[in-house]
Amino acid sequence: MKNFNQLIQAYFGELSEEELDIVQSYFYEEKLQKNDYFTCSGKICNRLSIVKSGIFRIYTLSDGKEVTQWLSKEDQLITEIMGFFYQQPNRWTIQAITDVSLLTISKENYLKLCENFPKWNTIEKQFIVKCFAMLEDRVFSHISMTAEERYDLYYQKNKDLFNLVPLQYIASVLGMSAETLSRIRKRKSKNS
Repeated sequence: MKNFNQLIQAYFGELSEEELDIVQSYFYEEKLQKNDYFTCSGKICNRLSIVKSGIFRIYTLSDGKEVTQWLSKEDQLITEIMGFFYQQPNRWTIQAITDVSLLTISKENYLKLCENFPKWNTIEKQFIVKCFAMLEDRVFSHISMTAEERYDLYYQKNKDLFNLVPLQYIASVLGMSAETLSRIRKRKSKNS
């Protein structure tokens, strides 16, 4: 894992050492075991975390099937945005699929940070813009790339996940069936 200061700056922009110390004082360490829930659909998420180690699956039920929206791993942020920022019931369930270590800020401390550190409101906007950019990239890949191109891009960025999580989760993230993912992987292994 990158250190806390590197992660905060990667997500929220450049801060001085003093500002980083202020931000860090609002976070605490947390651990979850495999299969524990970070938050569940229908609840309101009350925390935002940086994943120090481990993997989460963000999913929902659709027509009786689990649909995995995202796999979050080391050095990534995890929260349910509608719950955490807008106090609306979560659409997504977030579950640890390995033991997980986190740096967490509660909603209460997040609001205190916003109040006690006015610059945080500007920093938060930068973070939300990054979230939208990631979402745009994901939508763009789903509407403009073939299944194989999406696989290649995801594999480049997340090679480690392919040996750590069930492949049906990765297929779901990529918007394809497990069978399609299997065919692509088989074709790729023949061409290697």
